[in-house]
Amino acid sequence: MKVLGIDIGGSALKGAPVDTHSGKLLAERHRIDTPDPLPPAEMARLVAEIVAHFDWKGPVGIGFPGVVIGSRILTSANLHKDFIDCDGGKLFSKAIGRPVALINDAAAAGIAEMKFGAGRDFSGKALLLTLGTGVGSALFYRGVLVPCELGHLPIDGKSAEKLVAASVREKKDLSWEEWGGRLRDYLHILEKILWPELIIIGGGVSAKSEKFFKYLETRAKVVPAEFFNAAGIVGAALWAVEHERSS
Repeated sequence: MKVLGIDIGGSALKGAPVDTHSGKLLAERHRIDTPDPLPPAEMARLVAEIVAHFDWKGPVGIGFPGVVIGSRILTSANLHKDFIDCDGGKLFSKAIGRPVALINDAAAAGIAEMKFGAGRDFSGKALLLTLGTGVGSALFYRGVLVPCELGHLPIDGKSAEKLVAASVREKKDLSWEEWGGRLRDYLHILEKILWPELIIIGGGVSAKSEKFFKYLETRAKVVPAEFFNAAGIVGAALWAVEHERSS
């Protein structure tokens, strides 16, 4: 099945058609930078722009960086605050003129990694973290998805993502060792709570895993995501297939 996957992030949105049987992108992804937080109507217009770029007429899946229950968005830590309590499914469906399947962006990335990437054939407890503008998270047990918001776990009075997001390393010009140490301490907390057997690190920074994995020292096996920045696109497309089957 061919589905258009769109990944909305804190600094850009990206999309590409996906072969959901193989997890491969069928065209070069189209990226639109969003350096400033955009209100919902403007973001919906850019989603429609991606759909138009591919002249897409088929199913569409969208990953969004916030808590998503049904088609409603409940949080928006790194995007415009007007997304809070917004019916994202209705918003984006109206913009493109057809139904969409909406899911949390890290959950989408996790679906892609568990089916086709670093977690394929793994049946234990796996934790996926996406490190970018913020920190996204998803937990899997025997392949079953549990969306969660561990990036906002309070640490020393701050949201965890304010300490360990990839954007924080760049903004504060932290060395890989210093940032890796912060990430190690964060992972130790998550291990005490969740006891994962496998930790998958995603986001663009996962392509540089050799620079910071040596500082992590975790009990669980830690591996880089295999899809890198394409995971959200592929997972959003896979979610659209699941959404269609269950509806």
